[in-house]
Amino acid sequence: MELRDHQELTEQEFLTSYDAGEFERPSVTVDTAIFTITSDDEVNKRNLSNQELQVLLIKRGEHPYLGQWALPGGFVNPKEDVDHAAVRELKEETNLDCSYMEQLYTWGEVNRDPRTRVISISYLALLDSTKFNIQAGDDASDAKWYTVKDTVLKKEKTLSEDGFIQQKWVQLELISDEVRLSAIIKIIKIVKGTTIEYRREVVEQTGIAFDHARIIQYSIERLRNKVDYTDIAFRLMPHRFTLSELQKVYEVILGKNLYKAQFRLKIEKMVNGTGEFQRGKAHKPAELFRFNPNWDEDDNF
Repeated sequence: MELRDHQELTEQEFLTSYDAGEFERPSVTVDTAIFTITSDDEVNKRNLSNQELQVLLIKRGEHPYLGQWALPGGFVNPKEDVDHAAVRELKEETNLDCSYMEQLYTWGEVNRDPRTRVISISYLALLDSTKFNIQAGDDASDAKWYTVKDTVLKKEKTLSEDGFIQQKWVQLELISDEVRLSAIIKIIKIVKGTTIEYRREVVEQTGIAFDHARIIQYSIERLRNKVDYTDIAFRLMPHRFTLSELQKVYEVILGKNLYKAQFRLKIEKMVNGTGEFQRGKAHKPAELFRFNPNWDEDDNF
């Protein structure tokens, strides 16, 4: 016996008569924060002091925010999965395919886009710096890698009877050879009993479109958290690498130096030796390793 609702309709009868225009529909977009780390060759070529964490931005060729820089992304088609839309938009705007991409967060504030009500699903993607060929396309007039620097400016904490409110101001700087973009993001943590709420607000920004500064800042935060308990850092590595090269990638992501012995103990189950060694080095060549595909994060952390 089929179930009927209060109008005595079966599910099929309800769906046949359903008016999809009864509720106003917001637009949905996808935005991808794609990161890489400069290679040793790039460091030498550009006279950099060290390797750097970089995020890919596209220069907007259309209103709104014409001429400003944004994350690669765009609108989801009505009959398109959001994951497929993220891959498609990245390809159309930058000519890139990423082997690693994960859904990060959904941004749904009412007035975050001046055009209309837009809900954005953001993605985190990683790319080995030796394997890309950027080419701006679609509505992007340019595409460029920006070095990421984030600094905590100040913190405040206010206690209440059932919890506290903690506020943190973070300065985000995005730097290329010719352009410097910046923003200040306020992160608010509200604790009431066992309930925790987070908010992120762009206090000020220069040259960054929409609310993408806070998406980038949150993506960096998530990347740093995940590098401690997953194999995510290996998505930035070539197929073969030395342990020193791997440690440097961890240090660039985390923004701090690591003790060699502790680091190697931590990642020993995550790598396999190849029995091969570096070539063309003046010093004693180091052994090359590869990622261990049988590594289980539950066994290591």
